[in-house]
Amino acid sequence: MALGPRLDIRQSQSLVMTPQLQQAIKLLALSNLEIEAFVAGELEKNPLLESGGAPDTQPAPDGVDRTEDRPALSAETGASDDLIAQGLGGTDSPLDVDHGADTFIDDGPGDRMATDGVSAGGSGGGMDMLSGGYSEDAPDFDSFAAPDIGLQEHLMDQARAALSGMDIVIAAQLIGQIDEAGYLEANLLQTAHGMGVPLYDVERVLGVIHTFDPTGVGARSLSECLALQAKEADRHDPCMARLLANLDLLARGALPQLRRICGVDEEDMADMIAELRGYDPKPGLKFAHDSAAPVTPDLFVRATREGWAIEINSATLPRVLINRSYYVELSTGPQDRNSKAWLADCLASANWLVKALDQRQKTIIKVASEILRQQEEFFRQGVAHLKPLTLRAVADAIGMHESTVSRVTSNKYLSCPRGLYELKYFFSSGVAASGGEGGAVSAEAVKSHIKALIGAEDPQAILSDDTLVDMLRAKGMDIARRTVAKYREAMGIGSSVQRRRQKALKGKAA
Repeated sequence: MALGPRLDIRQSQSLVMTPQLQQAIKLLALSNLEIEAFVAGELEKNPLLESGGAPDTQPAPDGVDRTEDRPALSAETGASDDLIAQGLGGTDSPLDVDHGADTFIDDGPGDRMATDGVSAGGSGGGMDMLSGGYSEDAPDFDSFAAPDIGLQEHLMDQARAALSGMDIVIAAQLIGQIDEAGYLEANLLQTAHGMGVPLYDVERVLGVIHTFDPTGVGARSLSECLALQAKEADRHDPCMARLLANLDLLARGALPQLRRICGVDEEDMADMIAELRGYDPKPGLKFAHDSAAPVTPDLFVRATREGWAIEINSATLPRVLINRSYYVELSTGPQDRNSKAWLADCLASANWLVKALDQRQKTIIKVASEILRQQEEFFRQGVAHLKPLTLRAVADAIGMHESTVSRVTSNKYLSCPRGLYELKYFFSSGVAASGGEGGAVSAEAVKSHIKALIGAEDPQAILSDDTLVDMLRAKGMDIARRTVAKYREAMGIGSSVQRRRQKALKGKAA
């Protein structure tokens, strides 16, 4: 058989992930706030997209109530798998868009003030414009105030008032190496070498910094920080100095050994410990202004007469519309071949984005509805009734892929009457019921029982891990001792010995 080149025609099937389909998958894993940022970027790039405000409650000029035709979100229809399988990202078909909704650009605080001022001035003259222009919606002027100064700026202000010349330069070098908790991270010998000054001068300037507010700032260890505060309170006697030099013994609860080292009785030791509890181990945090961003829920769950209702948090989810009139205006005007291709791409991208956002909401509602159905006892009675649940169980119940459920539950938070929970919280492993009589208990429920038992324990009868195992088995939870220890440590709860020492210290300090 001779070898030679030839042409063959073959037909085959393969899964092709277009860029739009890849983006649709990524949208599922984004929270509502991240979606808002993504949509803001699309609005800048695509002139056919515009941000829609709240639906108009007044009837349209033509008398048609368009809210009747608006599709409602349903937990029974729609899935992200359908979007990927059908390739809806590439379609260019028209959408059911509410053309009657008004679009607007949010005015800034100054614009609202001007509007309020004009309306008030028109009704009552100039004085009314000043006094009546501010309503409940007026801007909060405290939000425009300059932020509070930080720790290093606060220390430099004191250094400029207490020092001069080269000492200010040394102080600036030391203050720049104080962390947010107020501790000095610099090596004094290396600092003196680097600046070309005697070590004595650096130590002298550091001594001045130790007198600055807040008390204890510039310390190089916890014992030095507490010692500076004890000196400020005139409580730094030899006994307190020995106690501060042996903080590791205090952490272990070795009170008899500490009493021998300090040369005090039980009453004096209790007074010294109570004094230490009044000190601030991290004085610099008073000037820390970085607050954790609050978590915004993506879903709301509330009880109704008919059952449970799930609602998407529309306050953080932008409403995107396609400006069809602008598209018609551009398409009918003079344009070359490249302009037509660009305009077609813009329309296809806009259609895809609107459909992808709608499909994302339907998918989230569908997954959340199944979670609610399987964890209904949690919403009714609390965490002690949380059931073990897996991603595969939810995926099989709603006919989706497990990876899709994983993306939907990532970075999503659910707000219900019992609090704010991440959707991943409802997925946990199970602990077998005692006696092997079917059913299982969620690991989170077991942790809740352990925390409740330890919280209610008698200080004179601290519960050991073995005792906790027996008490949990009496509640129907077949759990091993090592599992109890693992759950206890995961919640930050100490062992029975550590808890006994802590409660003994609290009792003496009280």
